Amino acid sequence: MSGTAPRDTLTPIAATDGRTVYYDDDRGTYHTWCEDGAYEPVSTALLMTVSSVLGLEPDDLEALSECVEPDALNALFVHWRGADSRAGDGSITFTFSQCVVTVRADGELVIDPARTPADPTGD
Repeated sequence: MSGTAPRDTLTPIAATDGRTVYYDDDRGTYHTWCEDGAYEPVSTALLMTVSSVLGLEPDDLEALSECVEPDALNALFVHWRGADSRAGDGSITFTFSQCVVTVRADGELVIDPARTPADPTGD
C-alpha cells in the first residue's frame, strides 16, 4: 500500500484485483490506495474500484475518457510520485459514473457515490 495507512474509521469491505476497498461510514465514501511500484495505471485502478463499489462490470460503466483523459491522469499521477518533493501534494476530483472521485498524490482513491455533479456539497 502506498502513502498513509488507512485511517481507523475505515472498514475493509471488499477486495478488487488484489486491492482492498475500505468504507468510511461517517462520510459514506469508499477508499483504496494504488500500490507503490505496481504496473497498473491509476486510471485502471480507478475503473476497477468504481466498478466494485457500484457492483457493475467495468464495461457497464461510462467511458472514463468521457470524464477525464486517462493518459493525462496517469501522467499526472506518475509526476506526483516523482522525485521532486513539491510534486507530491496534489489531487484531482471529477465525476465518473455518477460518483465524485478524487485521486490524491499519495495514491489514495476516494469514491463518493452519494454526491452528484448537481450536488457538489453532498447535501
